[in-house]
Amino acid sequence: MKKKSYFTFPTTYQAIKAEKVLLEKKWKYKMVPVPRSISSSCGLALSCSPGDALAIKDYLKESSVVVEGFFELEEKVSKSKLSFFKRREQQ
Repeated sequence: MKKKSYFTFPTTYQAIKAEKVLLEKKWKYKMVPVPRSISSSCGLALSCSPGDALAIKDYLKESSVVVEGFFELEEKVSKSKLSFFKRREQQ
């Protein structure tokens, strides 16, 4: 299992603003659709490593970015990206 941290935002504007202010920094992050385990609604989330999450959270606050929520999730790491297809072929 691999842990990832996610920040959600109240609006798309705030998500884009977060991405813009983080361009100045060297943290690794990615804008992704909000995982279904967090919310069934559409929207953008910022995904990052748990080790960078606190620093990113503080920097977003200093930069006046409104964060709606913060989540840490454990995700299964598949041995192969094609594992779904392999299972279907076995049927």
